[in-house]
Amino acid sequence: MAEKKTESLKKEELQSKLVDLKKEQMNQRFQHAAGQLPKTHVLRKTRREIARVHTKLNAAE
Repeated sequence: MAEKKTESLKKEELQSKLVDLKKEQMNQRFQHAAGQLPKTHVLRKTRREIARVHTKLNAAE
């Protein structure tokens, strides 16, 4: 399902999405460390979405 979202994006859009995802991941890690992240499964989802974007970027090269 998430792959369909990244499938139609261009290289520049993928790079900006990657930056946004990394910022989101950093915020989630801080919240998790402080005990303020109620749904810890979002960490895993974000990490996998970053991997999907990396895969698309590498395939585009």
